[in-house]
Amino acid sequence: MPRGFYAPVTVVSAEAKAYKRQVALLARAAGIREPIKGRVAVHIRLYPQRPKDWKKRQAADPLGWDSTVRSMDLDNVRKVLYDAMEGILFGDDKSVWFDSAERMKPDGEPRVVVSISSISLESEGGV
Repeated sequence: MPRGFYAPVTVVSAEAKAYKRQVALLARAAGIREPIKGRVAVHIRLYPQRPKDWKKRQAADPLGWDSTVRSMDLDNVRKVLYDAMEGILFGDDKSVWFDSAERMKPDGEPRVVVSISSISLESEGGV
């Protein structure tokens, strides 16, 4: 812990800051001007990089070849994305009341596709 501090200090890396800027640019390009207020549902689809030898892997194991493809863990993807989307797509990660994530078959370039929707209190049986 740094001298003189009595609480843990979180330092955001330059890479994390750059990723957050990229998320903000993509959100703006998608027409998002301000964070969704209130509760949200988030769905994440992670597409790993398709390896160059994917056809060979597929021939050897048609049903499970994609299990051998190197990919980030879905829990780690959530952490990175939530930190990057906070204040841009939703106010705070406490706003996330429902989330789901799935790892997709590699179909080319690696990417993450995120869908976010507002959850109204009426749909929850609330107000």
